[in-house]
Amino acid sequence: MPLSDPGLMSEIRARFAHVDACPFQGPRVFFENAGGALTLNSVVETSARMAAIPDNQGRDNPASKALADIIAGARADMRVFFNAPDGQFFVGESGTELLFRLIRTACLDAGPGEVLGSTLEHPASRSAAIRWAGIAGMDYVSVPHDPATGTVTAADYVPHLSGKTRVATILHTSPVTGMGVDVAGIAAAIRAVSPDCLIVVDGIQHAAHGGIDIAAYGIDGYVVSPYKVFSRHGYGLAWISDRLTRLPHDMLRGAPSEGWEMGTRDTGAYATFADVVAYFDWLGGAVSQATDRRARIEAAARAIHAHESRLTHAMLHGVGNLPGLAAMPGVEVIGGVENPRREGLVSFVVDGIGSVDVVARLNAQGVRTHLRKADHYSGNILDPLGLESCIRVSLCHYNTEAEVLEFLGAMAGITGAAVPVPQS
Repeated sequence: MPLSDPGLMSEIRARFAHVDACPFQGPRVFFENAGGALTLNSVVETSARMAAIPDNQGRDNPASKALADIIAGARADMRVFFNAPDGQFFVGESGTELLFRLIRTACLDAGPGEVLGSTLEHPASRSAAIRWAGIAGMDYVSVPHDPATGTVTAADYVPHLSGKTRVATILHTSPVTGMGVDVAGIAAAIRAVSPDCLIVVDGIQHAAHGGIDIAAYGIDGYVVSPYKVFSRHGYGLAWISDRLTRLPHDMLRGAPSEGWEMGTRDTGAYATFADVVAYFDWLGGAVSQATDRRARIEAAARAIHAHESRLTHAMLHGVGNLPGLAAMPGVEVIGGVENPRREGLVSFVVDGIGSVDVVARLNAQGVRTHLRKADHYSGNILDPLGLESCIRVSLCHYNTEAEVLEFLGAMAGITGAAVPVPQS
């Protein structure tokens, strides 16, 4: 059953808070998912329930033991969701903080050599890699991405690889162009030249869209921000390999050597990510006949990707009597109109109309989008294109074709696009 089935889509949307209305603005279409996806109602309920518990882990009482069981259960769920049979999961302050910590640890242990990254990356990984390469006395090597396609490939990495490549970073999906990256292919290319390289992946933008398979990647670290994958703000989630686990890292003296968490963690963080895994499990059961939990999660990921591809195709090429962005006067789509690596996101500019004005006019018509400026977050993508800013329209699988229609209607008015009159 496709996600566009009306009955299933109603069930999906019923599981999310504020799906069609903002508590401050009122009714609106939410196309700002890359800034933070909608939150599962189950996550809201779990957060409130867990916040009321005064006990901590590690005590000799029933509540403390229950909290430990919740954490253990959530970690088991994470293994299934990420397909990570080894290594460990832990939570931190945010996805950005965890990327800094993983990259710092890798650089400080790597010895003389090079840290390799790409110009596609979000500053969460790129800033960390440049900073800690310098502190560790390593050279930072930058792989240029292709501004025309908005992505980077294994072939782009290869000319910059050498036996001196000790640490590498990979962005799974760009939050500006929306284009995905072949993590397994890039990691394999790196290991072919430098087998012992420590590889850390920023999966923050990707996690809600296309499925994750750590066992297939051949990497050492993977980081997500759960608020971008239907959980809540206030924590980040990292997976690290056994090898990275054992490297010297910040920890309390005398504490277990493989522990990476700093202080008492919020049990609610683990519990709310377990809610996310349970949701994917439910969705996979709704779209497939799979009986194995991992198979259901994979089925959910395929259904999500297919649905979002249909919506972005409608956004670009039109639906009903409304033209798509590709046919609207003055519209330039970043990364190209026909790009198979697009994951639920379209960024564009309108000639002669400031992006800030387009975002404001859309918002006034009840369509929430976002302005990306050529600043420290997005300058690496926009500067090579000669753009000061762009409009980012980011969707998720709970969005509908009707919402795309509403967006296209608003854009037709903004751009002056001709709308054919239906024949009677």
